[in-house]
Amino acid sequence: MNKKLILSILLLGMFSVLLVHPIHADPIPNINIQVGDSDGTAGGGTSSISILLLVTVLSVAPAFLVLMTSFTRIVIVLGFVRTSLGTQQMPPNQVLVGLALFLTLFIMSPTLSQVNEQALQPYMKGTLTQSEALAKAADPMKEFMFKQTNTKDLLLFMNYTGGNATVKPATYSDIPLTVMVPAFAIGEMKKAFMMGFMIFIPFLIIDIVVSSTLMAMGMMMLPPVMISLPFKIMLFVLVDGWYLVVQSLLLSFNT
Repeated sequence: MNKKLILSILLLGMFSVLLVHPIHADPIPNINIQVGDSDGTAGGGTSSISILLLVTVLSVAPAFLVLMTSFTRIVIVLGFVRTSLGTQQMPPNQVLVGLALFLTLFIMSPTLSQVNEQALQPYMKGTLTQSEALAKAADPMKEFMFKQTNTKDLLLFMNYTGGNATVKPATYSDIPLTVMVPAFAIGEMKKAFMMGFMIFIPFLIIDIVVSSTLMAMGMMMLPPVMISLPFKIMLFVLVDGWYLVVQSLLLSFNT
């Protein structure tokens, strides 16, 4: 009984101490994110517009990568290789896109070096304004696209804007990006589909031979894919298919 009484008195004492001296938590720090000058008057609107433009550019950066570089042709051809083999998701999309990205960096390295030397570095040093840097950066990209663009595709968009051109311009300086980029993109897709068609032919022959053999043997319930898939993989490995595909892609840009 005495132990219970002493324990009750101790608990009451602890509660009284807590009530008299409450525990205060550390205050939450105030975080102030301000755009513009410290007074909030000068330059605020300009900074807000700059941030909005930066976010817009970052959101459309994948489109620039896809449509203004060699990425389009490479990733389509690699997709045709996987489809013609019939291996479903092998290699996975991440591997194909990663390989396409590194091949794009390898092919575009001279062009990107020119962009870095002529536009990016001078802009970072403050010797060029933003508009001048963009114009300097567009020249190497237009030069690369101009070499890969078909005359027919380029004249399509040039004549749509009101021109009456019949031959491909001698230089790229007078061609705006709004004309160059779509002409380059449709040309890249055409070339990629032509390469994909050539890749499909040997594997299609294997499928036809296997299907005809199974039909002649009366094996109607056996899917031909189960028999043709190992033969297609074996053929692709024996001829070193990935080497030949990458070599063809590199040579197709060597203009």
